[in-house]
Amino acid sequence: MPDPRRVSSTPVDVRVLQDVREIAPQAWDDLLREQPDANPFMRHAYLAAMGASGSATAATGWTPRLVTLWRGGALQAACALYLKEHSYGEYVFDWAWADAYQRHGLRYYPKAVIASPFTPVPGPRLLARDAPGRRALLQAAIDWCAAQDLSSLHLLFGNAADMQACRDAGLLLRHQVQFHWHNATPGDGRPFADFEAFLASLTQDKRKKIRQERRRVADAGVRFRWRRGRDIGPQDWDFFYRCYERTYWEHGNAPYLQRSFFQAMAEAMPENWLLFVAEHGGQPLACSLVALDDTSRVAYGRYWGALERVDRLHFEACYYQPLQWCIAQGYRRFEGGAQGEHKMARALMPVRTGSAHWLAHPAFADAVERFLAREGAGVDAYLDELAARTPFRQSGA
Repeated sequence: MPDPRRVSSTPVDVRVLQDVREIAPQAWDDLLREQPDANPFMRHAYLAAMGASGSATAATGWTPRLVTLWRGGALQAACALYLKEHSYGEYVFDWAWADAYQRHGLRYYPKAVIASPFTPVPGPRLLARDAPGRRALLQAAIDWCAAQDLSSLHLLFGNAADMQACRDAGLLLRHQVQFHWHNATPGDGRPFADFEAFLASLTQDKRKKIRQERRRVADAGVRFRWRRGRDIGPQDWDFFYRCYERTYWEHGNAPYLQRSFFQAMAEAMPENWLLFVAEHGGQPLACSLVALDDTSRVAYGRYWGALERVDRLHFEACYYQPLQWCIAQGYRRFEGGAQGEHKMARALMPVRTGSAHWLAHPAFADAVERFLAREGAGVDAYLDELAARTPFRQSGA
């Protein structure tokens, strides 16, 4: 029997809203749950906290616009679109495009992005009930951008369904490389029994290096504890933010996210967070925050910071502790975030991620298309090169 939500002669109503809080949380999250590869970073509470905390607002160069399709008062499709006055916090780099526009006397900013702010995690961006709805939503976003005389629209880290919709609409496709770990023994695909079984799957040099790095941290007297969900107390969150903020300032940048964003996460989405705290002599000195999705059994490395320097502590906090936890808890994947070829030495393997781009200026669209063809060939060659450098030992070795 046809699904009445998918087959209807009633036309859809396009509405562009200014705040995700204008949409009922259940309506948004019900739509999200229907998407392939759904993750916590498109949840209503997550996006609402980005705005309410002042992290992603007009004042920080992220002006929200929600492109939505409605039928009979019911939400049929939606995407989180932001007007951007810069290209920070996107992790898909178009600074050269902006510079080329400026050199030719054209205005690149504001542009539009369909994204989860500051979150380079692949997943659904065009929330719709089926492929035709996804295409209709994308077209509504393009039409709105054209009507606003924007230079461009960029969909960042979309899933396969999003990328297909963009391909069908004629957008320019771009690929990047991330590094993800899979809880699967090479050969038979079974989950690792424990961390030692994981190490046994690696080549001797990689196995030796990881053991040496872990030993340096342990010999320095550093011990770890972890807390999840509501067991992460206010003092833990305060300590985490001190570390997170300090790490940004040490790199000469203000932190993207405000303390109140994480307070909102503790209140609205506690089950999605796991905190590792490194201690020395009973005193905390560093931590890493991991996001969790129990439904898909995927963990996401997100943030880290330290108040003291300990050799190799970053690798222990951001990789070895989370991987050990994932194995013990039966999680199937750990995504290590944007960039970082060094992650391969810890058995995080390269995967291709995607973005899609619409540029209003035909000549620049042609130039970017040629650039992406060259860049894409480079990405293919890079992936081939990485594949030849597997950290896993050969069968029988």
